[in-house]
Amino acid sequence: MTFDINASIEILSRTPATLEALLNGLSTAWLINNEGENTWSPYDIVGHLIHGEKTDWMPRAKIILSKLEDKTFEPFDRFAQLNEDQNQPIEELLKEFRAIRTENLKELKALPIDDAQLSKTGVHPELGIVRLKELLSTWVVHDLGHISQVSRVMAKQYKSEVGPWKQYLGILKR
Repeated sequence: MTFDINASIEILSRTPATLEALLNGLSTAWLINNEGENTWSPYDIVGHLIHGEKTDWMPRAKIILSKLEDKTFEPFDRFAQLNEDQNQPIEELLKEFRAIRTENLKELKALPIDDAQLSKTGVHPELGIVRLKELLSTWVVHDLGHISQVSRVMAKQYKSEVGPWKQYLGILKR
């Protein structure tokens, strides 16, 4: 499948509702448990997605599309969410994520993006030159990866409880 901005927006617009359906109203154990040391819980993942909405995707897209001479992105702190208030209810985090994502997609849809714009470049501090098309594609895959991660982390909470069925549950082997 080749990049299509409208197909990308289809996924990006559904992520908040997907996470709300998975996480709203769950007991704390489902939200704060992870896969072990140096791994993230569903709560951490939502915080990470919020931080990305504020500092990564649209800010970088705007840099690429700007007339700035220096199109180098600020480094992204993948762990910034761990420094935020860890007592905020998940419902509030999900509401914040939905609001920021809605605004970002509104901005994205308003941008005059055509094939020439998708080929414009910025400079990632680690990866070097990247195209707008690659940034937007990564945004979609990033969302899908974290949705998968939330499901995997939650499934692994019952890893030792499923007994002999473990051999049939591929999600527990990742």
